[in-house]
Amino acid sequence: MKEMVDITIIGAGPIGLFSAFYAGMREASVKVIDSMPEVGGQLAALYPEKYIYDVAGFPGVKAKDLVKELHKQALTFSPSICLNEQVLDIIRLENGTFEIYTTKTVHYSKSILISAGAGAFEPRKLKLANIAQFEEHTLHYFIRELERFRNKRVLVCGGGDSAVDWALALVDIAEDVTLVHRRDAFRAHEHSLTQLKHSSVTILTPYEVTELIGKEHEIHHVTLQKVKEQDRKTVTVDEVIVNYGFITNIGPIKSWGLETTKNAVFVNGKMETNIPGIYACGDICSYEGKPKLIATGFGEATIAINHAKAYLDPKAKLSVHSTHLFSSS
Repeated sequence: MKEMVDITIIGAGPIGLFSAFYAGMREASVKVIDSMPEVGGQLAALYPEKYIYDVAGFPGVKAKDLVKELHKQALTFSPSICLNEQVLDIIRLENGTFEIYTTKTVHYSKSILISAGAGAFEPRKLKLANIAQFEEHTLHYFIRELERFRNKRVLVCGGGDSAVDWALALVDIAEDVTLVHRRDAFRAHEHSLTQLKHSSVTILTPYEVTELIGKEHEIHHVTLQKVKEQDRKTVTVDEVIVNYGFITNIGPIKSWGLETTKNAVFVNGKMETNIPGIYACGDICSYEGKPKLIATGFGEATIAINHAKAYLDPKAKLSVHSTHLFSSS
């Protein structure tokens, strides 16, 4: 039989990486599996330049820097990290251990922690006929380098945290920034909205994009129409950023026998799923009153790992202070 580990973590995003570190602190052997070619999940793949504001100790930290430090922290206890490998199926054996079937091999584990974020994702796109000619050129659904927009006229579409955060991040880089939202009310955090109000960002509400005007791959103008009215505006732009959120799909997870709702796995207060030995934390899990924040996921990770440790060893303490763990080093 191949190597049997104590805890296999499915997902190497920020919560999965911290879970690997905390499991190491509890002296559990750990394996991490992720379908992406690099660690960091959406933070690394979609918006490495975006500032994250809900991590304790950091007034603001770039996503790529947070991922770098989380990865470094996760490697403290030398977990096995398997990338470019998608988990297809999980089978619980009669002795309570698990066979984990992936696109490459079969892994064996005494318990499992699912921290797969929101699963597979694709951006919600503008519903216009000619967007294909501009996509990946001057029409963007996520940003990998802010410098691309230096001295450009940028239109940001959306009303959530991402749209507001990008608009604020571009203020000191772009020539001018316009934020357009189809409603008067934004869904972003209150402090971000206060910053937005006092910034140089031009705010247009309630408007929606009705036409992109340009030549070849370059957008030159965007036509906006006021919602439920005839009023129209034409804005001169160089780049357009669309932040309408993402369509998510948890894929094979739905076939693993777990109790799910839409694109999330139900857990109780111990982060336990309906299958003994399988836990979940981060955006992939759901319970009443859950705020979808990275900070929340870090806390869920410690709860899940502590209860997994107790599941593996009923004599183990349910939780241990980190100061005690490192006191001898």
